Amino acid sequence: MARIKICSPGEYIQGNGEIKRLSEHAAPFGDKGAYIIVDSFIYKNYGQDIEGSFKADGRPYKVAVFGGECCQTEIKKHCAASTSYSVIIGIGGGKTLDTSKAAGYYNNMPVMIVPTAASSDAPCSRLSVVYTESGEFEDYLPLPKNPDMVLVDTDVVAKAPARFLAAGIGDALATYYEAAACVASNAVTMTGGHSTLAAFSLAKLCRDTLLEDGIKAYQAVLSGVRTKAVENVIEANTYLSGIGFESCGLAAAHAVHNGMTVLEETHKLLHGEKVAFGTITQLVLENCPSEELTKIIAFCKKIGLPTTFADLGIEGIDDDRLMKVAELSCADNDTMGNMPFDVEPGDVFSAMKAADFIASGIASPKIGARPAVADAKCTMSLRKLNMDEIKDLSSILSKYQEDFEIMSGKYISDAKSMLGLLNIDWDRGAELIIHRDDPALIKSIKKFVR
Repeated sequence: MARIKICSPGEYIQGNGEIKRLSEHAAPFGDKGAYIIVDSFIYKNYGQDIEGSFKADGRPYKVAVFGGECCQTEIKKHCAASTSYSVIIGIGGGKTLDTSKAAGYYNNMPVMIVPTAASSDAPCSRLSVVYTESGEFEDYLPLPKNPDMVLVDTDVVAKAPARFLAAGIGDALATYYEAAACVASNAVTMTGGHSTLAAFSLAKLCRDTLLEDGIKAYQAVLSGVRTKAVENVIEANTYLSGIGFESCGLAAAHAVHNGMTVLEETHKLLHGEKVAFGTITQLVLENCPSEELTKIIAFCKKIGLPTTFADLGIEGIDDDRLMKVAELSCADNDTMGNMPFDVEPGDVFSAMKAADFIASGIASPKIGARPAVADAKCTMSLRKLNMDEIKDLSSILSKYQEDFEIMSGKYISDAKSMLGLLNIDWDRGAELIIHRDDPALIKSIKKFVR
């Protein structure tokens, strides 16, 4: 087995406006054009940018809207539809990108990946995570190569809700701690080699960048601006974490995430949100120094990442269900075995309970939530809205210059943004924060009040 094996995409390109140059970037892959798998929301908002350069260049293309789950049915659908094109382009979130990579693998086609949020390290990896049609973890699909190109439009990524950036930080924060476990156990990496000095250095740089710039980047995105800290965190979430995890390995943090997929309540959480709790659980398993554990928990709390059962939506979970999570996290096909000591389901069960208890006692308010409430003219409790009502609310609020925030639990999003509204957990209820004293506005919103 190879001792040195570092894997990375053929090209990694990060800059402003790159989504408007898709045709130019796709040209080297062949003259038969591109089969484009794209998230429905991204297509609605960036469809003209996505298609514009292909139309201008006269290059063939076909847009296929992603079905919502990276499952065998979805993968096979795109495999059948993409055979007459030169390259598959995946545009959107992690599951869209994983589906695109899997289809490219089965069709032996080059793949170009365009993440629209820095919410995970999936874009750069030679791996697809496959789920059942109902959203439960099924298996990892190792791929023979990384994407041929990863293209990151930082303007698009910076406009995504701050929750997405935070989730990417949660995913990337695990990279160093899992890499350290794999180095200690001399584990075989996702690519069939062993951890290397270069890969472990990238994993450490990833963590250091997040702890240095993560909160600043989160604040900037909440404010609707792109700063150097945002650029750095996008690179850390996407590239440093992608190379670090793949060429070092995964361990308990991601295994716990996979275990939690058995709980339907967690399906509404983003990947990196669950991984963040998995990282805290791994640190408890390792009995890491209290100072380090407290630092990581406080950091996660400040950017709205789940650190307790209540944050995960499983407050009061009974022991039998929690044990099912622990048992699935220790499955033979998962990465718990990369820990440098034996881990049994009972150990994971205890560590998760301890992580919840410890984090519940650490106070570190989420950034952005209090200031929004402090200067509000009023707040309104909204009922669960359907898609048409969400569009209507966004349209009403977009007519005004003032900011509006929507809060559900500990999460806060831009209420004028459709993406922000769509990522609210409406089942838990939502509070609309209004910074304008306007009776006509209040009257127009009353139809949404519960």
